[in-house]
Amino acid sequence: MQPSILLHDHDGVVTVTMSNPDRKNALTKQMFVDLASAFREAHGARALVLRGEGENFCTGADLTDPAGISSSAPVEYMRTVSQAAYELHALKIPTLAAVDGLAVGAGLALALGCDLVLASDRARFSMIFAQRALSLDLGASWFLTRRVGITKAKELALLAEILDAASAKDASLINWIVESALFDDEVAKLARRLGAGPTLAYSRINTLLDASLEVSLLEALEAESLAQVASFGSADTAEAMRAFMEKRPATFLGH
Repeated sequence: MQPSILLHDHDGVVTVTMSNPDRKNALTKQMFVDLASAFREAHGARALVLRGEGENFCTGADLTDPAGISSSAPVEYMRTVSQAAYELHALKIPTLAAVDGLAVGAGLALALGCDLVLASDRARFSMIFAQRALSLDLGASWFLTRRVGITKAKELALLAEILDAASAKDASLINWIVESALFDDEVAKLARRLGAGPTLAYSRINTLLDASLEVSLLEALEAESLAQVASFGSADTAEAMRAFMEKRPATFLGH
């Protein structure tokens, strides 16, 4: 099977699947390019799910790829890789990593680049770079530190141990663990919930949280005030208020 990035849109929820199962979904340079493109295309969606084909999420870059880092233009290759991480982070819609099997190296960085991580009980995680005498890439230094803190990030990156799902949850790498037999159903259920949510509010929440470590409290309060005023004027907020008074679920249209 040709390595590829697959897109599927169902009711506004875009599923992006990394497909290179013979190599545990390791990513070729072209797959990184297509991944960045897929994330850009998802800007008009309501939510995004990132997953791997078959029994694994992603084992990072395909080191056997002739166009990889050992090619004649290694810096250009790394900038291409980095673009995929940037485009994922630029999405302000809710993003969910659905991790089954291995998520290591750049694959783990991609999972951490999502807002939420749902893992099966057979998932395994590692910032494996140091075991290969490599430094971090694909935003791993940025995403990992923000998710687990600097002390735990250094432990995970320097020791590069493989964690089972329970240990990953204890380390705050992931949000939930589900039995592998129920994994696909739980992914679909959570994707539907995110896709039916208040898209505009989600976008503003993500923007505020993403900036929170780089602004002062006064700056955060001002940004919150402006975002809240804008939210109060939205059709989604009006619908939420009506639904509350009428004791029914709200139907959000994203504006």
